[in-house]
Amino acid sequence: MKLLDRYILGKFLSNFLSSFAILMVIFIFQTIWLYIGDLAGKGLDLVIIGKFIFYFMPSLIDKVLPLTVVLSSILTFGTLAENYEFAAMKASGISLQRAMRTLIVFVLFLGLVAFFFANNVAPAAAFKVYNLKQNIGRVKPAAVITEGVFSDFEGMNIKVDKKFGENDRFLEKVIIHQKETGAISNVVIKAKTGELISSKESPIVQLVLKDGNYYKDVQPKSALKKKLHPFAKANFDEYIINIALSTLEDQDLEEDRKIDTDKMKNVSRLVKDIDSIRKDNLKNIKAFSKNISLRAGAFKPEINASKAVLKVIEKVKRTTNVHQTEELVTPEKTKDSTTLANNILAYYDEQSQEQILNNAHSATTNVLNSIGARKKEIEIKYQRYNIHILSLHNKYALAFSCIVLFFVGAPLGAIIRKGGLGLPMVIAILLFLTYYFLGVFVNNSAKVGKISPVIGAWLPTLVMLPLGIFLTLRATNDKGLVTFGSIIDVYVNKFKKKPKKTD
Repeated sequence: MKLLDRYILGKFLSNFLSSFAILMVIFIFQTIWLYIGDLAGKGLDLVIIGKFIFYFMPSLIDKVLPLTVVLSSILTFGTLAENYEFAAMKASGISLQRAMRTLIVFVLFLGLVAFFFANNVAPAAAFKVYNLKQNIGRVKPAAVITEGVFSDFEGMNIKVDKKFGENDRFLEKVIIHQKETGAISNVVIKAKTGELISSKESPIVQLVLKDGNYYKDVQPKSALKKKLHPFAKANFDEYIINIALSTLEDQDLEEDRKIDTDKMKNVSRLVKDIDSIRKDNLKNIKAFSKNISLRAGAFKPEINASKAVLKVIEKVKRTTNVHQTEELVTPEKTKDSTTLANNILAYYDEQSQEQILNNAHSATTNVLNSIGARKKEIEIKYQRYNIHILSLHNKYALAFSCIVLFFVGAPLGAIIRKGGLGLPMVIAILLFLTYYFLGVFVNNSAKVGKISPVIGAWLPTLVMLPLGIFLTLRATNDKGLVTFGSIIDVYVNKFKKKPKKTD
């Protein structure tokens, strides 16, 4: 490596590492702010909070790395241009592409590292974060209960005024709304004190309530008894609720559990699951379509509709005494199954016709209600399919975005000729916000199926690609960002008074 390459690479690495560290700290504080409700006031020690932050850091790479590449590129090339080092390079016959050669190799390597993190490290870290959040309540049951508000605790809503003692096991002024079938809360329990008793050897946590009242709305099957609004009420000195928490044998907060989410899967697993989800969705749609067709009384594809209607007419003529008039079906009308269907009612009296129409309306309404009920379920299945495709292509797009954003930041720094953390920071943030918010919008649209998930993953990077090409060409030709002089000259010449011609 030549002296010039080492010098430029050293400058870039210094800016890159410092920018990466600063931006990572900023995004970590943002993460703490987002999850402050899950972490604060629950008696968690610093080790658990530190694990949570450490496991969450790889998921921030997709935000921190592109912004770091843009910022460090602008800082490096802006400082070189500001100190007239680029001018000295060009005077020595060294072009911008030659100066960027070593950094291009480094950025290509950085793209591979970014893909490795997105494919291997980030899924494993997301798995750890999920288990850590879920298992906090298993190691410390009281940790999921917040003082003064109702908290969801293993199928019930519980509110306590105060927690105290070892691991906050003792509770004061307990109010519980128990959920039963259909997620309806029919049971209300109040107690002056309570205690959570758990052990490492037992998968059961006991909630011991003392000096309280028990109230339950009874749901009878008889409509007459429902009008009486029956209920059960009791006072108790001690009432024990056994709560079955999932597998307490292993108290390690890093215990592995089977989770199915796109953030916890690598490329090979995503490819396999995308194919499985697609086949499963098609299978469900075909089964549902067949069921709806049978319920709607649709004809089988192999049976001609006109012949089927004629068979119905013949059957009606044999089983009814309705007089056949000239308005009945003629051979010419048998070619039109719609005409036949409309004339079938002519073989029935007025009361039967009304009953047939009512039955048809009821059957159609039931079919539409069934479709409406399954619509949300089908949408969720296809949204899950789109999310998996989006997650797969985002891993590749992240690596490519680092390369594209370098070709945006490096020539832009050479053009603006400003170093330091002032103007370069502002420009880098504006570029990143454009890239990031465009990604958020298209990703949300891709999840619900408004656009293709492949386009949703690649669109932000593809939008930045022409900008990178444009800036690189401008910087190579020693042109500014925008040549305002030529634009102004056009308007000046247009409105400039022309000299009068003299004879």
